[in-house]
Amino acid sequence: MKRFYKEVGVQEVPEGWTVTLDGKPMNTPARHRLVLPGAALAEAVAEEWRAQGETVDAASMPLTRLTTTATDLMPARRGDAVAEIAEYAGTDLLCYRASDPEELARRQDRLWQPWLDWAAAELDAPLRVTRALEPVEQPAPSLAAVRAAVEALADWRLVGAHTATTLSGSVILGLAMERGAVEPAAAFEAAVVDELYEIERWGLDELQEKRHARLRGDLEATARFLALLGR
Repeated sequence: MKRFYKEVGVQEVPEGWTVTLDGKPMNTPARHRLVLPGAALAEAVAEEWRAQGETVDAASMPLTRLTTTATDLMPARRGDAVAEIAEYAGTDLLCYRASDPEELARRQDRLWQPWLDWAAAELDAPLRVTRALEPVEQPAPSLAAVRAAVEALADWRLVGAHTATTLSGSVILGLAMERGAVEPAAAFEAAVVDELYEIERWGLDELQEKRHARLRGDLEATARFLALLGR
């Protein structure tokens, strides 16, 4: 899309903060007025728009994407988001370990077990681990505790947690990112530990490299989004 504006600004409004393009408040793809909860996030979104060249590249504006998602989908789709995230606890990535090769199993244990320990301590949600192919049934109180933690999130933080969960494949990593307990680089390594092990053996192809770069960038943007929201 060709750039259609010259000046980008940030303006305080009764509901919060908005980003202006040539003095006019921005609208979302669903034609809602974009209203952000804080000045820091609004300024970061504005900077993404200022950084565009002759064309507007939506892929280069992850904070804009997250803020428009929050505006267009919350609170109407809140229940769907809560249910989708909470469902991950039943089959969380961190609970399904390899039995061999031994080196991969050790790496999974090293990268994943600390976050299951974190979930047990911080969320009161101990989860069972299996090395078998069959699904493992998780304790009902733990599933309820994860859901309660998700339900307690404010709408905008829920969007961040939802994004982190779907990117990493783990609600435990998603909630750890939401709480600032895990850095994006560590979340990335945990999410793709199996792939990284295979890459060491067989090499990295171009498609993997691009996908990993995109995943790193998306996790970093999600962490920044959550940090700019504040508490």
